[in-house]
Amino acid sequence: QVQLVESGGGLVQAGGSLRLSCAASARTFNTNAMGWFRQAPGKEREFVAAISWSTTTSYAESVKGRFTISRGNAKNTVYLQMNSLKPEDTAVYYCAAGDSIVVVTNRQKIDYWGQGTQVTVSS
Repeated sequence: QVQLVESGGGLVQAGGSLRLSCAASARTFNTNAMGWFRQAPGKEREFVAAISWSTTTSYAESVKGRFTISRGNAKNTVYLQMNSLKPEDTAVYYCAAGDSIVVVTNRQKIDYWGQGTQVTVSS
């Protein structure tokens, strides 16, 4: 069983930046791809960004140009750099892992989830 542990959430003013981190407890084929989803109160969990083993990336339209996903050298850590944050980015952000980037862009197919970290953007 792989555990995903997120860190880096917090409170920031609109226009500010935050960097989220997620560390996987083990490197398996189920962590070939990693990514981020978010869930705002009263809304469904939605895809934010994903990265494959070969560092191919995918982003939701709402965050393109503002968020950047990357992996650490050991490939079991993923980061989400969030710039130009907006109040509508406020949500609990969840780290996700799966065996391919196709899996990690689909919340129904995720192999592992983190516990979530709160991001709050004030206006």
